[in-house]
Amino acid sequence: MASTLPRLPIFKAITSHDPKSIAVVHSASGRTFTYGELAHDVSSAKFKLADLAKGNAIDGERIAFLADNGYDYVVTLLSVLASHAIAVPLSPAFPASELRYVLDQSEAMMLLSSAKFQDKSDEVVKEGLENRPITAAIEKALEGDKSREAVTLEGPADGRGGVMLYTSGTTSRPKGVLLPQSVLTAQSLSLLKAWNYSPEDRLLHALPLHHIHGVINAVLTPLFAGSAIEFQFPFNAQAVWERLAAPFLPTEGEPKEKITFLTVVPTIYNRLLQSHGSLSPELQKATKTALDPKNMRLNISGSAALPTPTKSAWSDLSSGNVLLERYGMTEVGMALSCGLDFSDRVDGSVGWPLPFVEVRLVDTDTNEVIQPGEELDKDGKTRHGEIQLRGPTVFPEYWRNPAATAAEFTENEDGNGKWFKTGDVAIRMNVEGAGNSSQEWAKGPMYFIQGRKSADIIKTGGEKVSALEIEREMLSLPHVAECAVVGLQSDAWGQKVAAVVMLSEEGKIAGRGGKAWGPMDMRRALKERLANYKIPQEMKVVETIPRNAMGKINKKALVKEVFGDAPS
Repeated sequence: MASTLPRLPIFKAITSHDPKSIAVVHSASGRTFTYGELAHDVSSAKFKLADLAKGNAIDGERIAFLADNGYDYVVTLLSVLASHAIAVPLSPAFPASELRYVLDQSEAMMLLSSAKFQDKSDEVVKEGLENRPITAAIEKALEGDKSREAVTLEGPADGRGGVMLYTSGTTSRPKGVLLPQSVLTAQSLSLLKAWNYSPEDRLLHALPLHHIHGVINAVLTPLFAGSAIEFQFPFNAQAVWERLAAPFLPTEGEPKEKITFLTVVPTIYNRLLQSHGSLSPELQKATKTALDPKNMRLNISGSAALPTPTKSAWSDLSSGNVLLERYGMTEVGMALSCGLDFSDRVDGSVGWPLPFVEVRLVDTDTNEVIQPGEELDKDGKTRHGEIQLRGPTVFPEYWRNPAATAAEFTENEDGNGKWFKTGDVAIRMNVEGAGNSSQEWAKGPMYFIQGRKSADIIKTGGEKVSALEIEREMLSLPHVAECAVVGLQSDAWGQKVAAVVMLSEEGKIAGRGGKAWGPMDMRRALKERLANYKIPQEMKVVETIPRNAMGKINKKALVKEVFGDAPS
């Protein structure tokens, strides 16, 4: 059977790369797969999917899958796109009830699973589903002719395929975010232009693969560029350090390629920093060399706010390699980013609109668009605005949820399309010394995220307070390991600022009389850092602050758990 793939942009890119160059690496075993092998195996898997459909049309259908982070995942994802179907990657960490919800809500035609997750798949389809999908093993789908003859492209350059990712469901049941092939392409090409992925890059992939960060930033975009993706999941700090160090340690065999590109969440950077001191002196030296800007071309932090101490500590460890912050979400991919020049990586900022992205701020009090130059109100205070986005990188709809889609988009009088209301609030300001690089998109005033409109903007005594700003200051204190700032209802203030804190080892003995650091200690420490109305009035110490796979905190759930029925 001839090896063919549709003439979609992702397959035009994959088949244009050197077929002998490395596309995917399994870090633990060192097994490698070339771009030529990838193209052939995707074509073979595409025909297997057609066989599973038993003559039924597959284009536009949803195909869910549970796959190991690695080559099988990449082949499965691409084979669904090659079938003009909609890929629904599932998290193996989710309980069966949540996976059933996704299968039913998406009306999945198929559920594919690798051998590792066969028991989970069997449990999911055993009972409770409204519609039972066709089930099959991914390994069987990937069997076939391994002659690796050249793959030819045919057919149209568009189709009904894409990816569907589900929101975290913090405010309602998770919603299916439909990302058509055209949106996937626009998001990937935007990052390709902004972050300069290249065939010389080797990206270390330590992220879950049911989120936008892991799928777009760390799979599709590097494949567009011809980069190598090395999978190392689940995250293990010791294993990551050993892999980063490997090219810079004496070896008898063939030396490993250096990692040039790392994109993870702040929690991972924190865990790496915390564990670095326990490495052997030899490993410490080699890892510092690995992180040097001469070797690590780009290190990116996203999906949650980056604490200033983490950014500073990473820079100190890496001979001045500055973490690049960006802003994105499931519905829009990446929307804002700091630039490649170190001077364009301003502390607390997520930079500028990425290529192809239109951004505006809408005043949270007046609902007016904040025009350039109107960032201050009549009293000289900085105006807070909701980030609204449009352009080819923005999703078109929530799957079969027209009410939610209508609620999150707003018309615009210019006739150039609707704006997506992100629910995130930011301020915008010019920063001296930033925006002078050769990247034409990284110019003008920079954006600073203040937090979620519903959870991170606290209105106390007539003042607006950013929970993220307070968290940054608290995390710079040696007594605080982790924290979450929330708003509690208050008859006197409307809302009062409160903090949930995990103490560091120092904090456990740093209070008066050798006691644990407490609320009064916190207020004294923050007095010189924050205006009085921003300093938390309440503080609760906890052993752990729950986070999801991307390092985010569900603050509404946290408030209920820690403070009882006192929602912000």
